[in-house]
Amino acid sequence: MRILHTADWHIGKRLHKTDLAKDFDLFINWLCEYLDKNPVDVLLISGDVFDFSNPSSESRNQYYKTLIKLKKFDLKIIITGGNHDSPSVLEAPKEILNQLDIHVIGQMPDEFKNCLIPISSENNIEIIIAAIPYLRSRNLQRQFDAESHDNKQEAIKESISYHFQETARLAKEKYPEIPIVGMGHLFATGASISESERDIQIGNLAGLEASHFGNSYDYIALGHIHKPQRIHAETPIFYSGSPIALSFSERKNEKRVLLIDTRKSFEPESIAILKFRDLVLIKGTLAEIEEKLEAIENEFQLKTLIEIEMQENEFSATLNYDLEQLIENFDKPNCEIVKHKVSFKNMTKVERGVSSTESQVSDFTPKQVFLKKLQGVDETEQTKLELMSAFEEILEELNRTEE
Repeated sequence: MRILHTADWHIGKRLHKTDLAKDFDLFINWLCEYLDKNPVDVLLISGDVFDFSNPSSESRNQYYKTLIKLKKFDLKIIITGGNHDSPSVLEAPKEILNQLDIHVIGQMPDEFKNCLIPISSENNIEIIIAAIPYLRSRNLQRQFDAESHDNKQEAIKESISYHFQETARLAKEKYPEIPIVGMGHLFATGASISESERDIQIGNLAGLEASHFGNSYDYIALGHIHKPQRIHAETPIFYSGSPIALSFSERKNEKRVLLIDTRKSFEPESIAILKFRDLVLIKGTLAEIEEKLEAIENEFQLKTLIEIEMQENEFSATLNYDLEQLIENFDKPNCEIVKHKVSFKNMTKVERGVSSTESQVSDFTPKQVFLKKLQGVDETEQTKLELMSAFEEILEELNRTEE
């Protein structure tokens, strides 16, 4: 049986106001071409289908058109919800999608057994998919409760672990001797993250060790981290990563999907995704930036996006003006400067106040803004952790209200 693992589609994502809808469509076209030449039996999508919990009508339309394209290849599709997804939005068309052999689990079911999806070939069950979505606070609190923050962190880990191990136990009980592939959307300890991952559970303190998954799984298909990578463990535990670059910190990542051929082993083959757009980060003095901009050439289908960071020693309003003029007059074909900032090594507080180095609030997520606020609060680290935990609970409640 051939299983393809992908995750973190983030349909509806914008990068510095640039809509990435074309990037995603090109990825799906590439994927369809791959499937046409390399048939698979099952496609796993491990969370964060959408970038927002309340996606636009355009994003939903793109999602459904994508499913129609993929179903032409006669495969089973299994989708789990991520932290960006609204469970109710994902599961709204669940009954219709089931008729098309598309299984959606947007939120953790009340009964763990309902996460188990048997995959058959020639009337024989060959694989069990344990489709576990992103686990929210209300899921975790069913198993554990802790009064102190330290205990709460350990309780979160133990509760997530319990969900995976109990689901695997039920699978082994109902389908003995059948291999199990788990799906999850979470942060695993040791994973390398980028700028575009947000809402990592309570400052990464709830990161799972490989041992938390137990030893019953033959492969674990993770989502949530956008950089493709393996978690060090005997069991193959992999993040497929996002199929397109979602931030400039991902500009050097080789995007991929992972193919598991169970007739050979559960070690996946990495399939590199064609690159459709270049993201370029330019740092240096004004003269160096001008030289680097002149050398840029677009070799890809979509517009090259450029970030600039001018780094000079002494503050100069003239340099700021010259940079603005350089950006305004930049006219390389199919290239666009989408963000710029300036930093001066030697600068007084007054000069810093009138410079353009200060970041805009819009550059940060709500969690990042709150973390910055906490840095200036005269409280103990323990109190700050408790405040961060409370803030995350409020954020989740607000998201639930939006749904």
